[in-house]
Amino acid sequence: MTDFNRATVLGTGTMGPGMGAVLARAGLEVTLFDVNPEALERARGMVGMVEGVLDRLEVPAQNGGGQISYQSERKASLSGTDVVVEAVPEQLELKRRLFTEIEEEIAPEAIIASNTSGIPATKLAEGLQRPERVIGWHWSNPPHLIPMNEIIPGERTSPQTTSAIQQLTRRIGYHPVTLKKEVPGFVENRVLYAIMRECLALVDEGVIDIEGLDLNVKWGIGYKLAVVPPIQLLDMAGLDIYTSVAGYLNPDLSDEKGVSKTATELKEQGRLGIKTGGGFFDYTPERTKELQQQRAAALVAVRKALD
Repeated sequence: MTDFNRATVLGTGTMGPGMGAVLARAGLEVTLFDVNPEALERARGMVGMVEGVLDRLEVPAQNGGGQISYQSERKASLSGTDVVVEAVPEQLELKRRLFTEIEEEIAPEAIIASNTSGIPATKLAEGLQRPERVIGWHWSNPPHLIPMNEIIPGERTSPQTTSAIQQLTRRIGYHPVTLKKEVPGFVENRVLYAIMRECLALVDEGVIDIEGLDLNVKWGIGYKLAVVPPIQLLDMAGLDIYTSVAGYLNPDLSDEKGVSKTATELKEQGRLGIKTGGGFFDYTPERTKELQQQRAAALVAVRKALD
């Protein structure tokens, strides 16, 4: 399957509306499914916001763009679909159960692509009649702004399925990055969580406060890595310098196998971040809206500059 006409996104939480809008902009007819009517109504509003961002990015509507429909009945949402994009909560058994149920509700050649953040497709496909059509297709958040998808074939994913998702990723104007083998967390999240571990260790140990840490990383490595990625940076700096510094610094870096005490304490206090009005920082509804607008505008500007 390489000629995709219809896509179904299962789940309209954080990622679903953005993915749906991007797929529709590429000319696919898209159905967003959720069992919760309130979630579908929120998704309508989010899609409108995302379409405005895509306009600012000057993303063309291929063949006039596809239509987006909203459906609370799963079987109806899957009718005639060519690719199912799963975006339900990150729970292995929930995803497995869903895949088993939808396998009989979609065409034999339809692809099941999971937006899992780190569960191997091999595990998701266990027990299915057609595991060859199951693949990991990991979008970054926000999905309408980060133009890179990780593609993670499972042990039984067919080359045809992998090739089809690579082509679909290019069709939506994104960069496909295909992993050579499965590892938990894939590549993006493994690198991200390695950075987060060291950042939180420095805070836990009292080396720096959270404001200083964020400023340091934003303008020290974040700004630079957006232009010169890690392996290119090694060549730019020189492998003699890297091996010398790594020789004494690597043994001193955090190798924490648990979770940061600061982050754990905040979680236990019910301070989960923006969603609860406070985490490391405090957030009012007004401040949250302001941050969303500022960050979207900045990501649009950076993406345009990098393009």
